[in-house]
Amino acid sequence: MEKPGLVNGNVARALEQAWHWAVVSLRLPPVIGFLRLVGLINAAVWFGAAVFFVFAAGPLAGSEAMQTLLGPRNFPYFSVLVYHLLAGKYYGLHLICSAIALLHLTTEWVYLGKHPQRFWLGLLLGLTLMGLLENVGVQPHLGQLHRAAFNARARPEQRETARRAYVVWNVISRSFEFVMVGGLALCLWRTANPPDPARFVPAAKFRG
Repeated sequence: MEKPGLVNGNVARALEQAWHWAVVSLRLPPVIGFLRLVGLINAAVWFGAAVFFVFAAGPLAGSEAMQTLLGPRNFPYFSVLVYHLLAGKYYGLHLICSAIALLHLTTEWVYLGKHPQRFWLGLLLGLTLMGLLENVGVQPHLGQLHRAAFNARARPEQRETARRAYVVWNVISRSFEFVMVGGLALCLWRTANPPDPARFVPAAKFRG
């Protein structure tokens, strides 16, 4: 006859195993699916916004259609101001998406034990840093140079210096934008094609 303590221990282990089975079978897949959905939507919005801004909204500011709309007296001063307004909104969204991506990566790490690979973590941090530099450094500086280039009170040589500096910084900014589009394309591909999540779930989540 089995001792009561041994029976109770077997029952406890059986209940514990059943509990872990229920957690894995009923709760884990929906959470993984939810995390993947959030990450995919965020990456798609992030990449789509970048493509629209770089290839549509940005070039529109210097297009013939904008010149016709504003007229020769208001172009390109006001068209560039419109561009900087759009840039401010875009880079604000860029920082929000980057924060969500970092939070998503941290959640996968904590919940699934999925340690982020250095390349993807570095890429995400690099995109975040470039967006932050654009938002707080490059774009405000471009705005100052633009105003200086059209300042009627400044001397002609000062306006010309500001105009040339604006061209240089604008090339730098556009280069950042193309790099970010490429990086975001990689992030979107990585999010849409994740590794098998079962490989990253610690054994402690399955065994008592």
